[in-house]
Amino acid sequence: MTAPGQNMKINGERLWDSIMEMAKIGPGIAGGNNRQTLTDEDAEGRALFQSWCEAAGLTMGLDEMGNMFARREGTDPDALPVYVGSHLDTQPTGGKYDGVLGVLAGLEIVRTLNDLDIKTRHPIVVTNWTNEEGTRFAPAMLSSAVFAGVLERDWAYGRVDAAGKRFGDELERIGWKGPEKVGDRKMHAFFELHIEQGPILEAEGKDIGVVTHGQGLRWIECTVTGKGQHTGSTPMYMRRNAGRGLARVTELVHEIALQYQPNAVGAIGHVDVYPNSRNIIPEKVVFTVDFRSHVLETLEAMVAELMETAPGLCADIGVKFDAQTVGFFDPPSFDETLVARVRNAADRLGYSHTDLISGAGHDACWINKVYPTTMVMCPCKDGLSHNEAEEITPGWASAGAEVLMHAVVETAEIVE
Repeated sequence: MTAPGQNMKINGERLWDSIMEMAKIGPGIAGGNNRQTLTDEDAEGRALFQSWCEAAGLTMGLDEMGNMFARREGTDPDALPVYVGSHLDTQPTGGKYDGVLGVLAGLEIVRTLNDLDIKTRHPIVVTNWTNEEGTRFAPAMLSSAVFAGVLERDWAYGRVDAAGKRFGDELERIGWKGPEKVGDRKMHAFFELHIEQGPILEAEGKDIGVVTHGQGLRWIECTVTGKGQHTGSTPMYMRRNAGRGLARVTELVHEIALQYQPNAVGAIGHVDVYPNSRNIIPEKVVFTVDFRSHVLETLEAMVAELMETAPGLCADIGVKFDAQTVGFFDPPSFDETLVARVRNAADRLGYSHTDLISGAGHDACWINKVYPTTMVMCPCKDGLSHNEAEEITPGWASAGAEVLMHAVVETAEIVE
């Protein structure tokens, strides 16, 4: 197996221009993007990506979940492809780089190999996974989970957004439901480049994060039910305020996460209050607890403590607590051989690096269950992500893409 030479460099300016061009589709209101999954903007972004792939000589495959697979042929017709990619969908107030960098860096690898007339034994497939964010249709990483056999396709089709629209119907509406059976593809390996979405790399002055593990995740949708009453005429001692239940559980979640340091985090980020009127005591509050840890036993213990303690805290103030898990994945350990290739590539190219545990969920976490997988990360300013102010530098993007390319091409095997 041949390792690529140090003189193989991506065109950083071309990569950056592509990112900026994609960012014009679904602009946000504060410099970022709102290109949520299966919207018209998502369809437009997909079409642009496909046009770039076809211009680079790639053939596009599309499966039943709308996952896009742009293939560069290898010299060995029997060799399994090396996959590389991420996602093009964004948060409602998302940045320009989350997900997009990983997809377009994959495309830039192909463009560079074309420029240098380099052939690989294994095909290389650039991938865009549908609905990684999970904002419009929960859970996150929905389509990669179906691909990995963790979730059923028809269950995924039945997910609904806040307006009651079904995932399957919206996929057909925008014209990106493909004929290919989801999960039928076989992979030699999968690589994903992503911005860190945290502050460690920038704080430590490192160019590259070598991702060894991912955090497991549990999303628990909780409902606290009280009684809606007039805020002005109901005595304090007679109130059954669902908002107080939310307050108690919020503090409980924080306390639970603190108990399991340094390997755990937890918060409540999504809240719906009913009837959400200024002069009505909340009769119901629906919110989602997000627990994460790269240690499975810790993750399970946090969930168990929430389920054991929260009902009593709510009952003490006359309200009822119910909960169900709506998003999950166990902590992944990435493939040691691929992790070593990322680390070695950073060394060869002269980039500073450190091992990381990914604090966010990614499609790579599901693909890791069925095929050898790893991730590469680059810094983001102030660790800010899922925010329109999310920012990276062209140099960070280029460094991440170059390390990614060297690890991918080493795995795909250069043909002399």
